[in-house]
Amino acid sequence: MRLINKLLNWYFSRNSLPYWCILLLDCIILFCSGVVVFWLFHRGGVNGQVLASVCRTMGLVLLVSMIGFRIFHTYAGVIRFSSFVDLQRVAFANFLSMLVVIGLRYLLEGHTQGYLQLVPTRQIIVIFVVATMLMWLMRVIVKVLYDLAYRDTNALPVFIYGIKDGGVGLAKTIRNEKPNKYILKGFISHDKQFKVDMLMGVRVFDVDDHLPEIIKRREVKAVLISPQRNTEFRNDEKLQEYLVEAGVKIFMTTEATEWKEGDNETTNSTNTSTYHEVSIEDLLPRQQINVDMESVGALLTGKKILITGSAGSIGSEMVRQIAEYRPAEMMLIDQAETPQHDIRLMMADKYPNIKAETVVTSICKKDRMETIFKSFCPDYVFHAAAYKHVPMMENNPCESVQNNIYGTKVIADLSVKYGVKKFVMISTDKAVNPTNVMGCSKRICEIYVQSLNKAENEGKVEGHTQFVTTRFGNVLGSNGSVIPLFRRQIMAGGPVTVTHPNIIRFFMLISEACKLVLEAGTKGKGGEIFVFDMGKPVKIADLAKRMIKMSGVKNVDIVYTGLRAGEKLYEEVLNEEETTKPSFHEKIRIANVREYDFDEVNKQISELIDESLKYDDMKVVGLMKQIVPEYKSKNSIYEYLDKKS
Repeated sequence: MRLINKLLNWYFSRNSLPYWCILLLDCIILFCSGVVVFWLFHRGGVNGQVLASVCRTMGLVLLVSMIGFRIFHTYAGVIRFSSFVDLQRVAFANFLSMLVVIGLRYLLEGHTQGYLQLVPTRQIIVIFVVATMLMWLMRVIVKVLYDLAYRDTNALPVFIYGIKDGGVGLAKTIRNEKPNKYILKGFISHDKQFKVDMLMGVRVFDVDDHLPEIIKRREVKAVLISPQRNTEFRNDEKLQEYLVEAGVKIFMTTEATEWKEGDNETTNSTNTSTYHEVSIEDLLPRQQINVDMESVGALLTGKKILITGSAGSIGSEMVRQIAEYRPAEMMLIDQAETPQHDIRLMMADKYPNIKAETVVTSICKKDRMETIFKSFCPDYVFHAAAYKHVPMMENNPCESVQNNIYGTKVIADLSVKYGVKKFVMISTDKAVNPTNVMGCSKRICEIYVQSLNKAENEGKVEGHTQFVTTRFGNVLGSNGSVIPLFRRQIMAGGPVTVTHPNIIRFFMLISEACKLVLEAGTKGKGGEIFVFDMGKPVKIADLAKRMIKMSGVKNVDIVYTGLRAGEKLYEEVLNEEETTKPSFHEKIRIANVREYDFDEVNKQISELIDESLKYDDMKVVGLMKQIVPEYKSKNSIYEYLDKKS
């Protein structure tokens, strides 16, 4: 008795309410279907006694059907979320029950004594067909009514870009969300082989169709990019132009939430909360960069890591990525107090188990640096500290020499002295055929650390530190980069200032650049200058035009201000006389560059540093040109030195 009470208490509990409600509704439908079908077949011969026997017969049918319902769990789903699978279960359950009932009909023939009404097989089939159709109809009606009742009037009408690669799964997800954030209006197909006009009740449009007109006619407000099509969409500038011209919003997943190859679009769905409205950074063409971070992390785990410039764009990302691999200790150095304080708070919040010291000081303070190296004894040094703004350094060449060159010399020399295993220097594409002071200062840094590595190998300098240099172009979202500047100018109503209509630049995500730095740095053998494949260059004027269109702000003009001092139209990754050879990663090449004698280089750099303390800009730049003969100034007062020579 206790067991029965326990079962009843559960079965009629609030939690199980949907289950027995569905079961009760299905039973009512089946019972009524049986009575009505029998009456339709025997209208002239139905009296009270016959009707009673029919009801008793349907009661037995219900008991049999309960077995089918239980086997196929037809009552387990919530009706308002019914799917094709739920309808399939109902059909299978009724088909099984029908077969059992037909079998019982023949077993009981001649043994009912009029208590049961033995219905002909044909009528049994009709009863179950009618009941199945009504059960389906009930589920569909409830689902439609629920969807209508809970439809958000603010839901965005959307197209989905992509079909096979997650598009169908995404469509199912947005239809099942309650309340609805999106209303599916159609698909945009990128697959020429996928020929279909309708899918899930909506039209499929080819990317070559007149999309702006179609979007306007169907009042589409946004396009969702299916998770596996992010890269293809970034490289489809024509489609992007269509959507931007049409004024629709574009939503993409973050990289971390993109699906892996082989995911089944019919069984997987993605949480639409991972979608965000794209910024111009999301649309810049680039290929996915895959780095074996586990092998990189294995080399950093348990090691002492020193990072200069730890509060900068590159340095701070290096801090985050390295901290993931549980180094023994971290020494973080930067002279910018407020950003460095932010790094301190971030480490305490996200990586409390890692011993990390944040120091506010300059790498040019040799005595302070020596104290740090002597007490910390790092295994790896990642040198990201540098003055990087071209116009600023063009006006302050002596500061560029003192910070970039002398600072690098201090850190490199101390790395040798205190037995650092590996020194990784962050350089720039502006060091190739430099046209400005900043680029030349970084090229001199490259020359110094490479010649120091060579001197160690030749036994001229006692030490075993491996010096590795990495070169790459602009990183998206870095401090002072062009995209945040354009964004501020657009929000202010313009104008947007571009230096030259034909200027182009390479761009890379900060996270991707740092991953490549870590792989090149940890796997390099010493003496290499690694150059990164930056992908397709971007025309800055086109970038500005697209940002204006995407912003929705009207009447914003573009003003061309002329190339700044030291600026060139395009950046190079390699000197024209240099060649490259492959490395351990398809996106990383090794530059074959001229090798310098350390003693000669050390002497020249020491003279340059001494001269910088006198603050004679013209003389300092002249000495830089002697060290780097390919340095030819552009749009600068220092062009005089090139003409003179």
